[in-house]
This record gives sequence, structure tokens and C-alpha cells, in this order.
Amino acid sequence: MKMRSMIIRVSKAKPVTTMARILILEDERAINDLIALNLNMVGHTPVQAFTGKEALALAAHESFDLLLLDVMLPDTDGFSVYEKLKGTPAIFLTALSETADKVKGFERGADDYIVKPFEMTELLLRIEAVLRRTQRSEEHYRLGSMDIDFVAKSVTIDGKPVDLTMQEYALLEVLVKNRNIALSRQKLMKEAWDISFMGESRTVDVHVQRLRKKLGLGDHIATLYRFGYRFEEQP
Repeated sequence: MKMRSMIIRVSKAKPVTTMARILILEDERAINDLIALNLNMVGHTPVQAFTGKEALALAAHESFDLLLLDVMLPDTDGFSVYEKLKGTPAIFLTALSETADKVKGFERGADDYIVKPFEMTELLLRIEAVLRRTQRSEEHYRLGSMDIDFVAKSVTIDGKPVDLTMQEYALLEVLVKNRNIALSRQKLMKEAWDISFMGESRTVDVHVQRLRKKLGLGDHIATLYRFGYRFEEQP
């Protein structure tokens, strides 16, 4: 019988540096919503699904950095969903604590396995550990004629170097590595300048304007009113 009572505390964990798109497949809405809330709090982008069918439909149109898969679902089980989504790191969530069930999960390629009830802080730490192990380190990013070399920390357009300041490059790298994710001005200051601040700052806005002008990224760096920016890349 599936466990229906579960206490999860909202985590006060420190925000992670690596932001990821994470699919949550959990049919109990309260649990699903609370996991999503905590993932948002630390900077990830959660996408929620409540049935296996819904999860597979989402995965057909979106890519994810990590899957959180409940084993016991109303229409199927997490193992079957994972079989169809192999290639994406996965953590199984389950009320089952039998060794045989854990072995089954790991034999099918699970990156981790956490048994309910669990503390949210523990789940976030396990997520961070899996992401550190599995996220691919990009060396280059190409968009049209623009090429970003993350190793050399340089940018070229049509093979010709673009003159960027160190701070302009740092901001560009944060935006591109977290593409399609909304980033607040505060988050951008923290990641690109390593500075925490409260309130509004023109610093980020000025540097974004320079990147748009120098790299022709007006159509790709979207302004989010009263929030921040998002580097947009169409699939």
C-alpha cells in the first residue's frame, strides 16, 4: 500500500550554483508541490507531472537534466517510465524500503534512490550530488555564427574575436549556461559578479545592453519585467 502521510520540511539549504530543469513525477499533489517549491527556492526549474503518461508527454517535447520518479503511480510505475527515458539521470522516490526494490532501481540505471518519508534537505543534497556527477561540462556553445569557448573564455563571430570585458563575458556565460531559465537580477549579480545585493541595480541592465549590441543578441536575451533576464534558445 502506498504511503499517504509524509512530512517534508521546507528546506533552508543554500542555493546551488548549477541550475537544472528537473521533472517531478509524483501523483500526490501535496508532495509534488512541496518538492517543486523547494527546487524553485534553490534556483532549479521544476516541471510537474502526476501520471506516467503525463511525464512521457512532457519528455517528448522538453529536455531535462534530472528525473525524480515516484515508483508507485496510478497508471504505471516509475521503473517503466524510466525505461522509456533512459539517458537522463534519475532519482527514484518510493515508500518501498525492501532491498530488492532498491536493487531493481539501481539495476535499471538509477543514479540514486530515496525512501519516504525523507527530509527535504536530504533530497536537495542528493539532487546536487547527482547533478555534479552527471551534468556535462560544455566546452563550446554555438548560436548562428557566434561561438563561445568556455575553456578559453572567448567569443567569436564568423571566426573573428569579439572584444568583451571580463565582466561582460562572465554575465554572458551565466546566461548561456542557464538558457531558457528566468534569472533575477539578484541571481545574475551573485553568479556573474559574486555579489549579493538587495533592491534594483542598473549594473546588470547596462551589461545586458552591451552584450545585445556587441553580439547581436537582441532576440535572444529577453527582458523579464521587474525581474531579470532569460537567454532564449528555441529547440
